[in-house]
Amino acid sequence: MKKILLILALALGSQFVIAEEPKKETKRICVDVKDKEGKEVIDPKTKKVKQNCKEVKQHKKLEGHEVPVKK
Repeated sequence: MKKILLILALALGSQFVIAEEPKKETKRICVDVKDKEGKEVIDPKTKKVKQNCKEVKQHKKLEGHEVPVKK
Protein backbone atom coordinates (compact mmCIF):
# COMPACT_ATOMS: atom_id res chain seq x y z
CA MET A 1 0.00 0.00 0.00
CA LYS A 2 2.87 2.36 0.83
CA LYS A 3 4.45 1.71 -2.55
CA ILE A 4 1.25 2.58 -4.37
CA LEU A 5 0.89 5.85 -2.47
CA LEU A 6 4.54 6.71 -3.13
CA ILE A 7 4.18 6.07 -6.87
CA LEU A 8 0.94 8.06 -6.96
CA ALA A 9 2.53 11.01 -5.13
CA LEU A 10 5.53 11.04 -7.49
CA ALA A 11 3.29 10.89 -10.56
CA LEU A 12 1.12 13.79 -9.40
CA GLY A 13 4.11 15.85 -8.28
CA SER A 14 5.85 15.52 -11.63
CA GLN A 15 2.81 16.85 -13.52
CA PHE A 16 2.99 20.18 -11.74
CA VAL A 17 6.64 20.61 -12.64
CA ILE A 18 6.07 19.77 -16.31
CA ALA A 19 2.96 21.96 -16.58
CA GLU A 20 4.90 25.18 -15.97
CA GLU A 21 5.91 26.65 -19.34
CA PRO A 22 7.00 30.23 -19.87
CA LYS A 23 4.51 32.36 -21.77
CA LYS A 24 5.72 33.31 -25.22
CA GLU A 25 5.59 36.95 -26.18
CA THR A 26 3.20 37.81 -28.98
CA LYS A 27 3.26 40.69 -31.40
CA ARG A 28 0.29 42.14 -33.27
CA ILE A 29 0.88 42.46 -37.04
CA CYS A 30 -1.57 44.43 -39.21
CA VAL A 31 -1.59 44.45 -43.03
CA ASP A 32 -3.72 46.70 -45.26
CA VAL A 33 -6.42 44.93 -47.32
CA LYS A 34 -6.14 45.41 -51.09
CA ASP A 35 -8.61 44.56 -53.86
CA LYS A 36 -7.88 42.80 -57.17
CA GLU A 37 -6.62 45.98 -58.78
CA GLY A 38 -4.13 46.61 -55.97
CA LYS A 39 -5.99 49.55 -54.45
CA GLU A 40 -6.52 49.80 -50.71
CA VAL A 41 -10.04 48.95 -49.47
CA ILE A 42 -11.67 51.71 -47.42
CA ASP A 43 -14.16 50.86 -44.65
CA PRO A 44 -17.36 52.91 -45.26
CA LYS A 45 -18.14 53.32 -41.54
CA THR A 46 -14.77 54.58 -40.29
CA LYS A 47 -13.52 55.92 -43.64
CA LYS A 48 -10.11 54.37 -42.96
CA VAL A 49 -8.20 51.61 -44.74
CA LYS A 50 -9.29 48.09 -43.72
CA GLN A 51 -6.65 45.99 -42.05
CA ASN A 52 -6.17 42.29 -41.31
CA CYS A 53 -4.52 41.84 -37.91
CA LYS A 54 -2.96 38.68 -36.45
CA GLU A 55 -1.23 37.74 -33.20
CA VAL A 56 2.20 36.23 -33.96
CA LYS A 57 4.54 34.50 -31.52
CA GLN A 58 7.87 36.24 -31.27
CA HIS A 59 10.83 33.86 -31.19
CA LYS A 60 14.22 34.62 -29.74
CA LYS A 61 16.99 34.82 -32.29
CA LEU A 62 19.69 32.25 -31.69
CA GLU A 63 23.27 33.31 -32.13
CA GLY A 64 25.45 31.02 -34.18
CA HIS A 65 29.01 30.93 -35.36
CA GLU A 66 30.49 32.01 -38.68
CA VAL A 67 30.64 29.50 -41.52
CA PRO A 68 34.25 28.73 -42.51
CA VAL A 69 35.24 29.85 -46.01
CA LYS A 70 36.36 27.07 -48.39
CA LYS A 71 39.76 27.50 -50.01
